[in-house]
Amino acid sequence: MSDILYSLAGKRVWIAGHKGMVGSAIARRLESENCEILTTDRKDVDLRNQAQVDAWMTAFRPQAVFLAAAKVGGILANDQFPADFLYDNLMMEANIIHAAYKAGVEKLLFLGSSCIYPKFASQPIVEEALLTGTLEPTNEWYAIAKIAGIKLCQAYRRQHGVDFISAMPTNLYGPGDNFDLNSSHVVPALIRKAHEAKISGKLAITIWGTGNPRREFLHVDDCADACVHLMKVYSGDSHINVGSGDDVTILELTKLVCDVVGFSGEIDHDLSKPDGTPRKLMSATKLRSFNWAPRISLEEGIADAYRAFLGGEYAMRAYG
Repeated sequence: MSDILYSLAGKRVWIAGHKGMVGSAIARRLESENCEILTTDRKDVDLRNQAQVDAWMTAFRPQAVFLAAAKVGGILANDQFPADFLYDNLMMEANIIHAAYKAGVEKLLFLGSSCIYPKFASQPIVEEALLTGTLEPTNEWYAIAKIAGIKLCQAYRRQHGVDFISAMPTNLYGPGDNFDLNSSHVVPALIRKAHEAKISGKLAITIWGTGNPRREFLHVDDCADACVHLMKVYSGDSHINVGSGDDVTILELTKLVCDVVGFSGEIDHDLSKPDGTPRKLMSATKLRSFNWAPRISLEEGIADAYRAFLGGEYAMRAYG
């Protein structure tokens, strides 16, 4: 089932959202595919503007598109700016998908998010769980926009016969991540906490709740590799989960981060804070059926993310 259906060699490939963590990882991955990488800058093309997207697409005529552009943020941002998260993401994906159809793009891959699934979906979460229950309220605006993107790809595929597919990544981390404690996700937040505790000589770091909830993580370079693989070997109506297929407890993750960073203090628990969903793991069965599996272990990946943190702009501002 992993025969090459679509070769990227010699093709003009547009990465929409090339400056983001996923988009930049896809750009790194495509360097070995013998293709011409096309990118757009926000100051030149507003992806929320249909006319600008159409004009760019007409001028540059990409043959393949990775749609990684998105407005993203944490729980606080989603709560404060629900209209922005819904409108901006709807406009970007609708404009790009429609322009791709009109311009005769040969293949498009839309990138979603695991938040598309119901809050209480059975574990591990299979692709068929989509739209079978209520969403997590804290990020439903973003989730609804991503669900709309999946449905747009399906609709254009059915009505116009275009080869547009969707991939749903799990929790990603790695180079290009956001290490701002007010808006970052768990892996970069733990890396920064452990590093700052080590530098300041603290005796302990604190995590929310019991540390028992289980979460799945995938290095962004593995995600990019999976997306390129799906672009080449998959053509179908269903979105495909992109994950590691394994999960760890938050406490296990914290210990691993502390080991990598070199923080040897204690891990305290703030039991006044919630644990959140007990488990969130996506099924990797469909992805594995296309002969793809992650190459980067969680320990290796965290070490890579820590190197990126130390060499990143934030670290230079904070510690340079």
